[in-house]
Amino acid sequence: MEELTEEPAELVERVAALDIAKASLVCCVRVPHESRPGARRQEVRTYDTVTPALLELRDWLVCQGVTRVVMEATSAYWKPPFCLLEDDIECWVVNARDVKNVPGRPKTDKLDAVWLCKLAERGMLRPSFIPARPQRQLRDLTRYRRTLTQERTREKQRAEKLLEDAQVKLSSVISDIFGVSGRDMLAALIAGQRDPHALADLARKRMRAKTGVLRQALTGHFTEHHAFLLAMMLDRVDALTAQIDTLTTRIGKAIAPHAAQVAQLDEIPGIGITTAQEILAEIGTDMSRFPTPGHLVSWAKFAPKARQSAGRSKAAATGKGNPWLGGTIGEAATGAARTSTFLASRYKRVVKRRGKKRALVAVGNSILTICWHLLSDPGAHFTDLGPDWHDRLAPQRRKRQLIAELERLSGKKVTLNDAA
Repeated sequence: MEELTEEPAELVERVAALDIAKASLVCCVRVPHESRPGARRQEVRTYDTVTPALLELRDWLVCQGVTRVVMEATSAYWKPPFCLLEDDIECWVVNARDVKNVPGRPKTDKLDAVWLCKLAERGMLRPSFIPARPQRQLRDLTRYRRTLTQERTREKQRAEKLLEDAQVKLSSVISDIFGVSGRDMLAALIAGQRDPHALADLARKRMRAKTGVLRQALTGHFTEHHAFLLAMMLDRVDALTAQIDTLTTRIGKAIAPHAAQVAQLDEIPGIGITTAQEILAEIGTDMSRFPTPGHLVSWAKFAPKARQSAGRSKAAATGKGNPWLGGTIGEAATGAARTSTFLASRYKRVVKRRGKKRALVAVGNSILTICWHLLSDPGAHFTDLGPDWHDRLAPQRRKRQLIAELERLSGKKVTLNDAA
């Protein structure tokens, strides 16, 4: 069977590879030999990772006429060389899984750089998706906001556990103890108020209907020790909230040129403004780098890996992808599963057979597919197929399902007759 492959027809003529550590890096350059046609000249040098040394490395690579620099994605150590070289030379960051040396051979920094350079010149590597600098900066902002949000949640959980230790069962009565009424009660506790009746009277609006239950929940042994710790925790929560608000303002300014794309994604069930901003920060707005929706889903690791042997396909995991995008899409899928939409219907169909985790992956797959289509067409808008889409698509199958369920529940044979 004849097929078209994407393998390069010739070697990369002038290529370099970097084996990067925290304090130093080893650079291997392979270029054509000046006096021996068809031969290759190889040179290996070691540089520190401070800025003056990296500038010297850049000048040397430019003098050698290097057209591509390949480096392994090692922690965050690849970022300084990448940022200093990307404006002058094409830079590739490659997955460490793809550049492992042959087992049994010696392993040194020099040999690793040479091996990486040889793989690069033969076109045997694939570059990782490294967006342009503006998108990388937007990523930094959205990721830091998510980190602070998670830290604020942990601090709130610590406060709730502290109240449990003091036998104050406020969270059993109030769904959000950090709302207006809850914060008033916590502030009064810190200020020294211990009377359950006085504390319960701080409830506002609909919360006042629970005054009797609140008095019982606020009866405990809250001491000065608890007040000291709770005050520190609430200060921490307020400080994190202020930082999150500052980041949100900054993100809004940075993503303002893509307000139309944010509005497009906001139409999808389970996705709000914050989630849309995080998705755009991770995948960008240019979908030309993903030829099909399947490429985007596969890159995000929301599709199982291909695993076939002896002509039979076997079950396989999705693999490890971008954890920031995975968390965002997972939250969106969880939210969409609680709606009355096509995505919720898809979740319910899969969860019965495959479980909750696989059902969320399936819904995440659908969300990413929708995102790809919306971002590929600036004029497109989301249209929900409806929760009964599968029933309308195959009414006879749905009829058989209902008959089988009725027979199982009644223990009798069900026969349908035409209506008179």
